[in-house]
Amino acid sequence: MKRLFHNFTSNPKNDILSGLTVALALVPEAVAFAFVAGIDPLVGLYGAFMMGLITSLFGGRPGMISGATGAMAVVMVHMIQQGNLVGDSLPQPIENLGLQWLFITLLIVGAIQISAGVLKLGKFVRLIPHPVMMGFVNGLAIVIFLSQLGMFTETVDGQKQWLQGQELFIMLGLVGLTMAIMFFLPKITTKIPAALTGIIVVAAITIFGGLDVSTVGSFIKDGGGSGLEGSLPSFQFQIFTLFDTLQGHWGLIISTAVLLAAVGLIESLMTLNLIDEMTETRGSGNRECVAQGGANLINGLFGGMGGCAMIGQSIINVNSGGRGRLSGTVAAVALLCFILFGASLIEQIPIAALVGVMFMVVIGTFAWSSFRIINKIPKSDAFVLVAVSAITVWQDLAIAVIAGVIISALVFAWKNATMIRARKRFNEDGTKVYEIWGPLFFGSVQAFNSKFDPREDPQKVEIDFIESRVSDHSGIEALSNLVKKYLDQGKEVQLTHLSPECQDLLVKSDPDFQNIIKKSIDDPRYYVVTDLVDREV
Repeated sequence: MKRLFHNFTSNPKNDILSGLTVALALVPEAVAFAFVAGIDPLVGLYGAFMMGLITSLFGGRPGMISGATGAMAVVMVHMIQQGNLVGDSLPQPIENLGLQWLFITLLIVGAIQISAGVLKLGKFVRLIPHPVMMGFVNGLAIVIFLSQLGMFTETVDGQKQWLQGQELFIMLGLVGLTMAIMFFLPKITTKIPAALTGIIVVAAITIFGGLDVSTVGSFIKDGGGSGLEGSLPSFQFQIFTLFDTLQGHWGLIISTAVLLAAVGLIESLMTLNLIDEMTETRGSGNRECVAQGGANLINGLFGGMGGCAMIGQSIINVNSGGRGRLSGTVAAVALLCFILFGASLIEQIPIAALVGVMFMVVIGTFAWSSFRIINKIPKSDAFVLVAVSAITVWQDLAIAVIAGVIISALVFAWKNATMIRARKRFNEDGTKVYEIWGPLFFGSVQAFNSKFDPREDPQKVEIDFIESRVSDHSGIEALSNLVKKYLDQGKEVQLTHLSPECQDLLVKSDPDFQNIIKKSIDDPRYYVVTDLVDREV
């Protein structure tokens, strides 16, 4: 309790100002992702509020921001569309049934994510290789950059087209001014968040200068929304009366829930890892899983879009000085206040200011060092880095990370598969000794088998594993088959320096191994300290 209180009071000024900055940046993101999913913008804003508040209070990474995200919005689209079609085809049509299905799905998502935290699956984020991390942040930076290019368009006769002439120059000027403030202000003083200052200055210029530019309000209306103003989220009693509409569609609901849970956890844990590196502190992946699941559960019950960690907003928060739980809490509460009381003011903020903030996030996120090291790291790591970046842009973050981990694992397995060696020598009694070097596992089984010649070997053979370890069932099976080949030839074989775990597994698979494994044998590489002392004495 004392630690939690300290986290809220250790850096109040920076946390509060940073939280306000993040809240302003959350508005267009939540609205845009709601449009992507095909739902009302207020649902996206409610989702960002509830995700942000719960994960800030109970999550595993202070300073990390959660809300409605594009990666999850894309997954929701098909299910929402199918739900709407079913709702329209019912004898008594149900409007926006797809949205109600989303709320039901989020209940399952929450249960899956909480289970992942309880089962301590969050620790697996530590297995993500560094090239995957670098590819991830590079791809993310490109995705954020590309997403902002849509702000340089306007709708004419129902068609999107690029800004031209004076409108384009004003937009570029305001974006450039925001970026300049964010770049130069920290060199003068760090007491004022640069991002918030940039937004306020640019907003003041456009409002008092009477400039006709795209604002948050016009962005919402162009997307088909009615505005930011709304009420408090309400409990969705009706979803518990709609389970009968899911007959024949549970497969769609469950598959979507599993995918949403996986995408959310991967993106959140990757963000946690990234913020850990930026702040040189360590968060709890398992606690974050539980908090994310609880937040999505509450979203389903109270009509939010759901979501996960937002990397761009998290970086804005950390770079603006927000390191504690207070920053995320302020961002979430401020977002709700915008909806309840400040919609008219927030709708006047120019989109150019928010685009400038996000462009600075892109610059800060991209791992520019990757250009310097690309020729200095192994080619396999360079390939993983580029592949993850490309897949992030082409597909999404979750698929890119999974693909990167799989590629890295295959490369690791292949390298280790070629490392196994067998040094051969003869003892004085004529026993042929094979000294095995390198790991014996599924990838190296074939190379291991090629080292032996049961038919031509002498009557006695010893296989010494002093520099090797049998790592999996494939290795144990290969060793068992090799021994049987020697026994079929009527020859005597002994296994020495096997690990205790491997000995137990071999004996379980075939009790006859009791007579083949030599257990009472010293490891010549090590000596007991007391023995050395006794010798000196």
